[in-house]
Formats: sequence, structure tokens, C-alpha cells
Amino acid sequence: MGAHSVFLILFSVIAIAIVVHGQGQAGFISIDCGSPPNINYVDTDTGISYTWDAPFINAGVNLNVSEEYGYPKNPVLPFPLADVRSFPQGNRNCYTLTPSDGKGNLYLIRASFMYGNYDGKNALPEFDLYVNVNFWTSVKLRNASENVIKEILSFAESDTIYVCLVNKGKGTPFISALELRPMNSSIYGTEFGRNVSLVLYQRWDTGYLNGTGRYQKDTYDRIWSPYSPVSWNTTMTTGYIDIFQSGYRPPDEVIKTAASPKSDDEPLELSWTSSDPDTRFYAYLYFAELENLKRNESREIKIFWNGSPVSGAFNPSPEYSMTVSNSRAFTGKDHWISVQKTAESTRPPILNAIEIFSAQSLDEFYTRIDDVQAIESIKSTYKVNKIWTGDPCSPRLFPWEGIGCSYNTSSYQIKSLNLSSSGLHGPIAFAFRNLSLLESLDLSNNNLKGIVPEFLADLKYLKSLNLKGNNLTGFIPRSLRKRATANGLALSVDEQNICHSRSCRDGNRIMVPIVVSTLVIILIAALAIICIMRRESKIRAYSGPLLPSGKRRFTYSEVSSITNNFNKVIGKGGFGIVYLGSLEDGTEIAVKMINDSSFGKSKGSSSSSSSSQVSKEFQVEAELLLTVHHRNLASFVGYCDDGRSMALIYEYMANGNLQDYLSSENAEDLSWEKRLHIAIDSAQGLEYLHHGCRPPIVHRDVKTANILLNDNLEAKIADFGLSKVFPEDDLSHVVTAVMGTPGYVDPEYYNTFKLNEKSDVYSFGIVLLELITGKRSIMKTDDGEKMNVVHYVEPFLKMGDIDGVVDPRLHGDFSSNSAWKFVEVAMSCVRDRGTNRPNTNQIVSDLKQCLAAELAREPKSNHEKKEVVKEKYTKTKSTVQNYSSNEYNSSSGSVSLSFGDYSTFGPMAR
Repeated sequence: MGAHSVFLILFSVIAIAIVVHGQGQAGFISIDCGSPPNINYVDTDTGISYTWDAPFINAGVNLNVSEEYGYPKNPVLPFPLADVRSFPQGNRNCYTLTPSDGKGNLYLIRASFMYGNYDGKNALPEFDLYVNVNFWTSVKLRNASENVIKEILSFAESDTIYVCLVNKGKGTPFISALELRPMNSSIYGTEFGRNVSLVLYQRWDTGYLNGTGRYQKDTYDRIWSPYSPVSWNTTMTTGYIDIFQSGYRPPDEVIKTAASPKSDDEPLELSWTSSDPDTRFYAYLYFAELENLKRNESREIKIFWNGSPVSGAFNPSPEYSMTVSNSRAFTGKDHWISVQKTAESTRPPILNAIEIFSAQSLDEFYTRIDDVQAIESIKSTYKVNKIWTGDPCSPRLFPWEGIGCSYNTSSYQIKSLNLSSSGLHGPIAFAFRNLSLLESLDLSNNNLKGIVPEFLADLKYLKSLNLKGNNLTGFIPRSLRKRATANGLALSVDEQNICHSRSCRDGNRIMVPIVVSTLVIILIAALAIICIMRRESKIRAYSGPLLPSGKRRFTYSEVSSITNNFNKVIGKGGFGIVYLGSLEDGTEIAVKMINDSSFGKSKGSSSSSSSSQVSKEFQVEAELLLTVHHRNLASFVGYCDDGRSMALIYEYMANGNLQDYLSSENAEDLSWEKRLHIAIDSAQGLEYLHHGCRPPIVHRDVKTANILLNDNLEAKIADFGLSKVFPEDDLSHVVTAVMGTPGYVDPEYYNTFKLNEKSDVYSFGIVLLELITGKRSIMKTDDGEKMNVVHYVEPFLKMGDIDGVVDPRLHGDFSSNSAWKFVEVAMSCVRDRGTNRPNTNQIVSDLKQCLAAELAREPKSNHEKKEVVKEKYTKTKSTVQNYSSNEYNSSSGSVSLSFGDYSTFGPMAR
């Protein structure tokens, strides 16, 4: 461990006791890039809370600057500069930031770099920065000790912001610190539209005396540099100046000092030269009157740029700060700003501060959303071990490894995908089908199993498909063979494993020689005996004829037979009883018998609904669900609908459903890490339904009782009885009846009848809160009143008490960083408005960050665990008793939420 690491660890321990920790930093993201794992500390120079960077990026290596530039030789070196994250692999590496205010808001993003000879090469690198898909700036360093700071003001185009370092062949990119600050979205030239970002050129505190202006003095944490030429005088005041009227909020120590010329008749002048005459500059000049002018005195100012007026005459106010800016961009090579007094003014001009920005047009296109969702699903499904961050195709010079794109339209498209030798396991995912413009697909030399799926033939532009070097079996679907023969599709498969038609497998059997070796006969006989013994042991508990595993639609008699006349009940729910069954091959299954009456239990439904219509809809939905396949969805074996009864048949899951598991003694062994894995599994299943299926599917009954756990506690979403299939062009659907379970139903869906994927997201947020707290969605308080789990959590969040939120059965054995992020994700899912909730892609990404934070922590001692849980029990009881929650309508499932912005709580808040 380096000297910096030791200092940082000691410092972070001391910083825990600092009262100012996190105060006033709502929405701040402050990352010490390259810091040791699980380090969080308060910088004593700024009061800013910094965190390690692993939750924001999964590439690069952490290194300390050399002793020559770091500790202990340089004890005044700011902590964030003492280490770096370096990126020797990949052309583009991106940090993933998820600001609390989300899409459409203005943010200041600041990146800091100090080389410090961290790699021992004494070679200063040069590389580029991008925000999302658009170029930000180039990073160049003059020496190893220089602290280069880059700033940009940019509107978030989505709920996720990517800050990317791009290697352009001039040395390995690195970064020391990355910061994001929410800004007032109505300032800094928003009249120019949101298709422009502003890159900081200079920010000067004119008339500077001392201080930096940054947090805590500056609510936006801007860094103001001193600018006081010898030809200027300094004026200052200790009186009150209102900084809030304009929204720019210059800090007191900046606005309460000003510069003026030494000669009253001279102007104040600033100049700069641009290397690119087409660069567009915008200047923001700050003014406030600091002197008590006499009745016969006046200060009237006009501003000029290169001799042209920028503003009319105005008088700086003694009561509040004013900000003046140019509405038309300054362009050209040489720039000269002159602040002059008018002919009527008796006092010289003044200037309190100035900011100069260059405008960066956001003219780069993004990859089309369907392709992004498909490739993200592929990345998640196979856990692709490549540097895949940011936009897949853009910027166009640096697409993801293995991806080729088309750049001919207003949105870029993935046209080729090479995942050869990428360690892929399992079946070929349906998400490949959603790369609808794909021309070339190479999946060779992996460990893919199962059949060659027919949906690959739906890729109508596909010209090359390489499946060699896998463990695929069966035959090539007819539609794919037709494409290969009639349309020139270059198809490569392993001939020894895959037939070119259904009949070839039977034909091959005829061609097998009659005379085979004795060894083969013995082997076949032994396998047969083993299979018979296995089958008998599996079905010994059942009687009657059993059905083959390929069956899809079952009769009532067949269902009765495979369940041994409904002999063993393994679950009960509002829609029926679940029985254990077994197919002919010994596969254990769960058979859910659907109550007829359950179809009428919805808001706005009528008891006169036609049973034949219900049956028809049931069949359509069941047939569709037979085509849905994902490792985090319970395999749908088949259904029954023969007039007497309806049933849904799934694979059997040994550990039952999550609701029962959380309520059982087994929950004592359900660690924080296991809970996160269950959350991620469930989120991936939901993500597949929303974004991996065409047409998309909304589950409508997401709850812990419908999340099943197998032997390894892998979670799978089940019970698609209420699922709604959407047309691909209609992702917000008005329904005639609200379906779901009280405690989980989205209030917006309940009140408006408008159903979309965000309705599932709300329900999933309740599931996450149950995982976090160990409580049911609806619980009873000590006075017998019903309370939703959201309202249970709320008072603890208001107090910043994460221990009061998390299930006490964990005995405090979890990462607080992970817990805060987990709670933040859950609460973002249950926001009142669906448009303010994250989509399932984002949820999966955020939950993986939670898991990374948990895996990186140091475990607590047994003594610490006991103290935490003892304190937690006391806090929980008093908090819940004293908290007056909002009323919850348990009959409708409607929740009236009134909580605030939970992103302000905890050390991981942002």
C-alpha cells in the first residue's frame, strides 16, 4: 500500500466525525478516481465528500503518483490528485454518472488531471474527453506537476451521462478526479437552446483578495481564479449583496470585491486570442455597486466587444448582483472586451467577475434506441467481458469493440457484430433478433448451447452468420435454410452437430451400420438402465400416464394425471392453488390452477364479462409466453384451457417464492450480497420483458410472490397471467381494467388506466424495498393501522438513518455505500410520475453498481454487527411509532406519496 493510501485511510476515518459531511451537497457527484477500494472521505480544504470510483466504471487500473510529486514530499497536495485511474486498454473508457435530477437538467462537469509520473515513464500523454457522444476538449499537460482542470456546462440528454476518455495514440489516458454539480437550468444562455454545451475558457474573480469562491462559498462549486492586473484598483465591501435574484449566485467573496481602473477615465479591458477563428465565445460579466455613492455621483457602464456594443448603459445595483452576457456569439481570432463608463457617469467603471465559455455544438448522433437496448441486453445476458461503455456507435471513430455501424442516417445503426471467442455461454439470446439492421453476425468459438433459433431468419438484412465452434445441436430452421439458399446468406455451422433439415437426423439413423462394436452396445445398454432407474425414482410418487416434455397445451385430464390428481400443494395465491407435478422425462413442474372468479377482480371490471372472451385472451397470452425465453424468467412449459379449468404450467423452483423466503427462517442466511443478486436477476428478467421482447410485454403483477428462487437462489420472474402485450408502436396503453395486487399497484396506472413499462417499475420498486427492509409491501403498525413499505422507509431517510431502513436480520453486515445506492434505486422506482422513474436498463445498471460497492467492502466484526443491530432495533421502533404516515388505500392498491428528494441522503447521495 502506497503512502497516499495510508494517509487517505487515516484521513477518511477522521472525516467520519466531521459534522459538515454531506451538508448542502444535494446532487453532487464527487469521485476520487483511482482511490483505494471503498474509500469515502471529506476533503478538509473544501468540505466536499469524495467517494471511490469503482461504482462508476469497470475498466482501468488504479495507481499512485510517484513519491516525487505525492506524499509525504508534497503534504499540501489535494487528496484527489494523489492517485489516478489509468486506461491502458481500449480506445474509449467511460464513467457512468446518474445525476439525481435526471434528464433535461443543466450540470457542471469538471475533470481534473495531474500526471505526477504515476507510470514511471516521464512521458506526458495527450488524449480527448467526450460527454456522451460529443467532443468536449483535449487534455494536454505542460509538466508532471501541473493540475489541469476541464469544465463543461451541459444539459443531460438522458438520465445517464457518460464522461469518456479517448485514446488518440499519444499516450495512455488517465484521470485524477471527476465531479458533477447540478445547476440552475434557467441560466447560462439557455435562450440559445439545449443543443449547445459551454466549455469553460476562463472564470476570473476581478478585484480578488483571497479565497477560491468554490464550495462552500459557491453553491454551484465553481472555481474562481484571481485576475488583478497592476493597472487596476481593488474595491470591496462588507455590506449585504443579494446574490439570488438572477440565479447565477456568485459567491460573496467574489461579488463583494471589484476591479476599477487606476485612472477614472480609463476602461477596464480584457483580451484573448483564439486558435480557431470559428470558435464561438460567450461572456458572463458580474456587477454590483460596492461604494456608497453621493447624491451628485453616478456610475453608469457600457460594455463593448472589439468596439461593438454588447449592452446598453446600466447602473450596477448596490442591493443585488447583476449578470450581463452577449446574446450573439463572439467569433474571430482576437477578442477584446472593454467595460467603459458613459459620458454622464462621474465614477469609473467596475467589474466584479467574468466567465468566458466557448460553445460546443451537440451535433453528433446517437445509436438508435432499439439497437442500444438490444446490445445492452446481450452484454447483460452474457456478461460480455469487453470495454463496452457509452454509446455503441458514437463517436464514430471509436465504436465498441467488435461492432460495426452505419452512419448514413440521423441515428446510427449497428450493422455488424463480432463476438467470436468472447466466452458466451447458454442459448442464443432473443435480443440478437432485435438488431434488425444487422448484416453480419459472428458468434463462433464460444460455448453456446441449444438449438439454432428460427428468429435469426427475421434479420432480413443478414448476409453472414457464423455459428461454428459452439455446442449447438438439432437442425437448421427451414426459414434460415431458405435464406441461405435463395438470398445468399453465408451460413457457417458445425456439420457434425447440426443437421440441415428435420429429416436428416432420422436418415442418418438408417445409414448407421447394423454391425457395431460390442463396446458401443454395452455403453448404450448401460445408459438405458441409468435412464430407466432415474425416471422411476423421479415418478415413484405419481401414478397414471405422464406426458412428454414437448407438450404445450394440456387437457384437464392430463393436468390431473401429471399432478397425481392434484396431490401435493406447493403454494397458494389470489389467482389459485399451485400443485407439484412431473412430466414423463422426470422434469418437475409447478401447475397453477386459475380461479375463474379471479378474472373479475379489477378496477372497472364487470361481472358480466364473457367467459369465452376471457378464455380466448388467456390462450393468446399463453401461446405468446411460450415464445419468451430468458434465464431470469421461469420457463413457461404450457397451459390448460379446455372449458373446465384454466392452468399455467411452469418449471418447478425448489426454494419457492421470494415473499415466503423472506418470511421464513431461511432469511437469516440471506446476506446483502445474495439480496442484491436476487434484485439483479429479477431486474434482468423484467428488462427482457420490456426491451428484449418484440412486441414488448408488461407483467402487471410484479411482486415478491411472483419471483421464484431455484436451488442456487437464482431469481426468476413468474406468473404471466396478467401480462399485457403491447403493439411495438404503442408503449403507453389505455386499459379498461386495472389489474394487480394491492400494495404493488402503480398509483398513476390506478388513477389514469394508462399502462406502460413504468407501471412494472413502480411494482418492482416495492419488491426492492421488501428485499432491503425484510418487510411486507403492506404491514401493520403497533396501533393496528396499515402502512405501505414506502411510508415505513420515509422517516428513516429523512433522518439519514440507513441502519433503520435495512433488515435487522443482516446485523449491520453490509456496505453503507451499497445500501444507500440500493435504497436510492428503490425510491426512484416509486416516484409519483412514471416519467420520473428509471427504465429497467438503468435499474439493472444501478443495481450492479450496488453489488460492486458491496463486494469491495471490508466485512464488519461480530462486535460491530451486534452494536449496529441493537441500535437499529431501538431506532426502528421509536421512528415508526412517532411517524404519521400518509393514508394507504389497501383495497385499491393506491398510494399517495409525499416524500421529497431522497437523493440528498447518505454518503452515496448524488
